[in-house]
Amino acid sequence: MIPVLTAFCVAGLGVAVWHALAFPLPWLLGPIAACLLAALLRVPLGGLPRLNAAMRTILGVAVGATLTPAVLGSFPAMWPTLLLVPLMVTAIGLVGVPYFQRVCGYDFPTAYYATMPGGLQDMILFGEEAGANVRTLSLIHATRVLVIVVSLPFLMKGIWQADLTAPPGEPAADVPLNELALMVFCGLTGWWLAKKLGMFGASILGPLLLTGAFAMTDLLHHRPPAEAIWAAQFFIGMGIGCKYAGITMLEVRRDLVAGLGFCVLLIVLTVVFVEAIYGLGLAPGMEALLSFAPGGQAELTVLALIVGADVAFVVAHHVLRIFVVILGAPVAVRLFAAPPRE
Repeated sequence: MIPVLTAFCVAGLGVAVWHALAFPLPWLLGPIAACLLAALLRVPLGGLPRLNAAMRTILGVAVGATLTPAVLGSFPAMWPTLLLVPLMVTAIGLVGVPYFQRVCGYDFPTAYYATMPGGLQDMILFGEEAGANVRTLSLIHATRVLVIVVSLPFLMKGIWQADLTAPPGEPAADVPLNELALMVFCGLTGWWLAKKLGMFGASILGPLLLTGAFAMTDLLHHRPPAEAIWAAQFFIGMGIGCKYAGITMLEVRRDLVAGLGFCVLLIVLTVVFVEAIYGLGLAPGMEALLSFAPGGQAELTVLALIVGADVAFVVAHHVLRIFVVILGAPVAVRLFAAPPRE
């Protein structure tokens, strides 16, 4: 319990320092930076995975609340960019697997599951079955999410002058109590139903779909209040930083450096796709960047909500990306699983 309390205190200090320095997204980037620094200094940190998952339901509800009939009517127009998602995943694989094998010296299962931009838990699960190094996978994916989440706000502010200081929603006092209760119901019930159905990304997609149903029937007119979204940012940021807990100098030299090198490749690929999409007039530049940046679904949803981007557009592309990755993972497991031990 002490490592968990330590993580809370460190993350809270990160928020305070970020606020004091007037840096962007203090509730998200402050905990990430503080917990990462503490982990590198070998401070024992712990998280609460179930609470982190519960916080993600807030994001699912926030996105679902935007699904009006007009928004759903815009979905067919997304098909040109949606078709590029499998191409992006393939390009990442063609670049990343040789990089991790030939440059970093990883075995194939570790290289493959370190490369695939899917959910952390899913890639660790499939990778473990295939005989990959689970600790390496955890550090590589944490680094991928960390670099993408930290770099995007500065890019959006520098290129599009995105306002990262605006509250991500109304104050809780301005949201009707009946709608607050309905959002809590949608979050918890949607999460539970999605888990029962074995849906990937259950903590986000279940609440998203159930909330969307209520929004479509005109029973819900508000998003979760700003305080709830700030809480989600805090726990997501703390969770990213805590993934580095217990990291050794060997892992810093081997896995952290390898992950940073891979992030450079990912950024180059992302820029190529975003430039092509924007140049062809398929989507605005900021929406294209948020949709094709291979970060975590929850983290990029937070950014889309804060900057006022087309959240449905962004989420649709990330859901498809994760679906494509997960669909291919069982095939890779069967082809490259470690032989059974005697």
